[in-house]
Amino acid sequence: MPDLPLIDCRQLGMTYTGSEVTLRDIRMSVREGEFVSIVGPSGCGKSTLLRLIAGLRKPTSGDVLIRGGVPDNAHLRTAFVFQDPNLLPWRTVAGNIRLPLELPGGCEQLETKGTQPAPTADTLIAASLNLIGLSPQDAVKRPRQLSGGMRMRVSLARALVTEPELLLLDEPFAALDDILRQQLNEELQQAWWKKRCTALFVTHNVVEAVFLSQRVIIMSRRPGTVLGEVTVPFDHPRKSELRADAEFARLTGEVSTLLRAAAEEGGQA
Repeated sequence: MPDLPLIDCRQLGMTYTGSEVTLRDIRMSVREGEFVSIVGPSGCGKSTLLRLIAGLRKPTSGDVLIRGGVPDNAHLRTAFVFQDPNLLPWRTVAGNIRLPLELPGGCEQLETKGTQPAPTADTLIAASLNLIGLSPQDAVKRPRQLSGGMRMRVSLARALVTEPELLLLDEPFAALDDILRQQLNEELQQAWWKKRCTALFVTHNVVEAVFLSQRVIIMSRRPGTVLGEVTVPFDHPRKSELRADAEFARLTGEVSTLLRAAAEEGGQA
C-alpha cells in the first residue's frame, strides 16, 4: 500500500547480554523521502537504534518493518555514514568512493532501466563527487591530504554513490567546528533534496536537527524510548538565513526543552 511508512519500528527493544536494557518499546515510523533527526541524552541508544534499522543487529524484542512487510531490509538499498569517515588510507578519494560498488550487491543500481543505458561506476563516482562539492582534482588525492571536512565529504559521497533508498547518519559532523558543520549541513540537505532518499540522522546538536529535518524525534535517557517529536514546517531546500528566523528559534527552544525533560525523566514504562 502506498501510504505505508518505509520504516516502521514496532515495540522495538534491545538488551545486550549481561548488561542493562538499552532500548525499550521504541515506536516510530519514517515515511518514504522524509528527513528525520533523532536527539537524546548521551548513551540513550540512538546509535543502537540506527544499527537495528540498518539490519546490522537483531532486536531482542519487537520488529523493524520495511514498507509494512516482514522484518527484512535485504531488498532496501541502505547506506550508513558514521562519525568517523573510515577511509582506506591506501586508496585515492575516487577509490574510496568506489568501494561500495565493489561489494556484493553493490552494482544493483548499474542495471539498465528502460531504454536508458546503465551508468558506469566512473560516471556514478564523478556524479557523487560533484554532488557533495569535490572536484575531479580531489579524486586523485589520498585521505592524508584532506582536511577533516573534506574527509567527511568523501564519506558522504561514498554513501550516496549507490543511490540509497535509505541514508542513515550517526553524528557525522560531531567533530567539526561550527562554521564547517553548518556548511556541511547545507550540502547534505542539497544532496538529500536532489536524491529524494529517506534520511535518518542522529545528532546531539539541536540547531542542526531542526535545520535539516521535517521531524525531530526526542528520546529519553537509557533505557531509550521515544518521548515525543517536533514537526518542522519549513520548506526545503532551506537557506542559511533560516537559522536567524524567530520561528526557527522557537522550534529549537521547543526541542531543547523536551531534550532537557528527557534527560531528567529517563525512560518510561
